[in-house]
Amino acid sequence: MGSGRGRPHGAWRGPGAGPERDTVVQSLKAAGAAVTAWALTGWWLNAPLALMAPWTALALVDATVYRSLRSGLQQLVVIVLGALLASAAMAATDGSTLGAMLIVLPVMTLVGTHRRLGAQGIYGATTALFVITYGAYSLTEVGHRLMETAIGAVIGITVNALILPPVHLRNVHDQLRRLPRESAELLRLMAEGLRDEEWSATDAAGWHDRGCRLGQVLRALASAREWNAESSRFNPGFRLRRTGPHPPPPEKADAVWERAVAHLQAITRTLAGTAGEKARLTAPGAAFLRRYADLADEAATLCQAEEDLLADHERAEAGERYRRARARAQELYDGLADDFREQRDPPAAAASGELLVEMKQLLHELTHFAEPDAPKSAENLESAEKVRQSEAGRMRGGRGSRGGR
Repeated sequence: MGSGRGRPHGAWRGPGAGPERDTVVQSLKAAGAAVTAWALTGWWLNAPLALMAPWTALALVDATVYRSLRSGLQQLVVIVLGALLASAAMAATDGSTLGAMLIVLPVMTLVGTHRRLGAQGIYGATTALFVITYGAYSLTEVGHRLMETAIGAVIGITVNALILPPVHLRNVHDQLRRLPRESAELLRLMAEGLRDEEWSATDAAGWHDRGCRLGQVLRALASAREWNAESSRFNPGFRLRRTGPHPPPPEKADAVWERAVAHLQAITRTLAGTAGEKARLTAPGAAFLRRYADLADEAATLCQAEEDLLADHERAEAGERYRRARARAQELYDGLADDFREQRDPPAAAASGELLVEMKQLLHELTHFAEPDAPKSAENLESAEKVRQSEAGRMRGGRGSRGGR
């Protein structure tokens, strides 16, 4: 709890600053770009419709530098089209504001819906409104509109690209930490329920629902990866900025968590299938479930250690917890597997075997994911390698025995 209270203050400084600061920075950049554009066109150049410059600059300080460039090109196209059509309509109607609106607005509103123009499509119609209501529609005046727009676009894109250019790394870190945190919470909840022999079908359904919701976190992580990739395009921030969040783990970590979540969902699905009056499977005995709860607790500890390692928080202590939980989980699993071989109740053995298989694979993913982040002493690496080889042998042996059966 103490560390949680300290986080809001830390969100505003240093490499760990949170998304709130990013939002404030982008807002201030947009405001600064608009003021600069107005100072240049309205105060210094005394342009006839200087509003066009800050209006454009404000819109082009976007979430990524790539989007600023893309939006700038889209906006330039629709603004040129809107200004030219508005001028032509004013000339055709002999300066009639209402007549020009009736001609231009339906066309520009329709053009603005084209998917290639994206969110910038609406600027064609609004530019036409500016030109029509301003009342000046000669070629010289149209040239002024385009110049004002170009100045605003250059200022907006330049400010976004050179002043603290946005780099979307934090959301990847956030989603990667959510996965072990929420997985640990689910495993703890399951362990607590399994120790209570009164757990119900409603409890099991709730566990399975939470397991399925982990899929939403995986999708959020994939989306964050896309934002991260986009924010690096045409972005000098990776070279100009000296501080910021560390790069996230490679995408292979996402694949590990996809598999881990699938195994966790399979565990909750099996438990849900053994609960209630209309259970599809025979529930394992209470003694088996109590020991399985202990195993789930150790898996939760592994998840919590991974979250701390990802957050770079007390790495030595997290690494030690990880190693203890890994050894304890292996011990518990071996004991459960030995007991399973002696079961004499085939219907219950079906569910027990499924739970053991999925937990073994879950532990396999968790231990292989966390190992690279553990402290890198020679002793630890040697120990980790021995455990990895042992677990790989057990997995191959387990698959062979199942194939034999």
